[in-house]
Amino acid sequence: MKTVEKSLVKELISHENMQHNLSVPQLVEKILERNEGTLTNTGAIRATTGKYTGRSPKDKFIVKDKVCDTFINWGPVNQPIEEVYFDNLYRKVVDYLKEKDETYSFQGFAGADTNYRLPIQVINEYAWHNLFSRQLFITPSEEELKTHQSEFTIISAPNFKADPVIDKTNSETFIMISFKKRIILIGGTEYAGEIKKSIFSIMNYLLPQRDILSMHCSANVGAEGDVALFFGLSGTGKTTLSADPHRRLIGDDEHGWGPDGVFNIEGGCYAKCINLSQEKEPQIFNAIRFGTVLENVILDDDTRIPDYDDTILTENTRAAYPLENIDHIVSPSVAGHPNTIIFLTADASGTLPPISRLTKEQAMYHFLSGYTSKLAGTERGVTEPQATFSACFGSPFLPLAPARYAEMLGEKIDMYNSNVFLVNTGWTGGPYGVGERMKLSYTRAMIHSALVGELNTAKTTGDEIFGLQIPTSIPGVPDSVLIPRYTWQDKVAYDIAAKSLAMEFHHNFEKFTEAGDDIRQAGPLYKG
Repeated sequence: MKTVEKSLVKELISHENMQHNLSVPQLVEKILERNEGTLTNTGAIRATTGKYTGRSPKDKFIVKDKVCDTFINWGPVNQPIEEVYFDNLYRKVVDYLKEKDETYSFQGFAGADTNYRLPIQVINEYAWHNLFSRQLFITPSEEELKTHQSEFTIISAPNFKADPVIDKTNSETFIMISFKKRIILIGGTEYAGEIKKSIFSIMNYLLPQRDILSMHCSANVGAEGDVALFFGLSGTGKTTLSADPHRRLIGDDEHGWGPDGVFNIEGGCYAKCINLSQEKEPQIFNAIRFGTVLENVILDDDTRIPDYDDTILTENTRAAYPLENIDHIVSPSVAGHPNTIIFLTADASGTLPPISRLTKEQAMYHFLSGYTSKLAGTERGVTEPQATFSACFGSPFLPLAPARYAEMLGEKIDMYNSNVFLVNTGWTGGPYGVGERMKLSYTRAMIHSALVGELNTAKTTGDEIFGLQIPTSIPGVPDSVLIPRYTWQDKVAYDIAAKSLAMEFHHNFEKFTEAGDDIRQAGPLYKG
């Protein structure tokens, strides 16, 4: 891709206040000098993000111009903004940053496969945001840095507030992408996750143009080189289940799947810290050391020991660290084509099977659906479990129509003979509040059987409501838990709950008008 000339970026980069590609120790020193963060007992940096402790999806815009207009799936996720308003805000942000005593730039890459990686540049008002960027993206070698030419630039100015009347934003906060200028502007929010997800959003636009499927998933590889992908929304167990001591981690969140196989888009992890402990998640716990960035984690005033159970600021506490901080990784983060694809859901209705084998059409249907249950207490106003659907398990980050990604997935499943399974890590024996969560040991045993190929030809039985094929026997798992209806004492109550969930699937799928009949018919058999 040809580097786009950006005079304002050049103006900013060449300004006397710009600090270029500082090392981790240098950035840590800057953060402490400027009181941007606190040193923890392990040497990690703890920073707080003020008013915003999560993403601001209603404040995200894409510039509507001739470059991208016909490709973008415009709507509530991809809100359009006119180029003139972007240009005015761009000028104001650059002028604002030039007035600062110091600003920071990092040059790196998105994409571990050197054939498809994107050279990027991140310009930050805060040193701790620059450290975050350095840990999350791929750091060039000294030789690579000499010839590095950024093809996309993020400019982050958390303390610059937009004027909604003048700038045509929805609030003081803005996340704006210009594919024509190859610039991302972020302002009015200190939440560092906006930086990470902005790069993922643009990769979801750029990679499919090169026949690369971009995916919101974790990935690992076995001793025989067999590759597995794990898709799932928050709370489904994606991080826990992909962190397998017998397999090496490729990456935990964002990947591309191209002609040579799978590659990690990032160079680090952005792990949730809520209720983190060394016993439950030793890899993440032990990765939090010098250079790691902790977001909104509460520290003991004297010892500086993190209290991961304290959610006074937010439940969305996070740790950003490089992949090298954990054991059993693939380096560089590239591997072959997926043998096994796992879709994870945490079904609070207790009606979906704990594991089922999917046809290609069913895989595309459930990929488009992206179902799980949102539990009470996770969001303000949520008082009982709710069915939630996120297309391709990442709808907030999809600039293109979801069907485009689903079509690519179907093509690759055909091309590389990948086996796909739907795994329910949620409830069994009844709904949330009545039944119990599926035992992790059982889920691990089911996934192990899927990964080693035991379920590819296993005997199955059909589910009459959801149309899924359920294995009748799996080593290490009681047969009694495999068929959800058998685990409920009240079979009539099961039928009512299962049919209700089936209808939720159908109602959600109505918006995918571009999906073919073969995909539409791959949903639940019960249609009301």
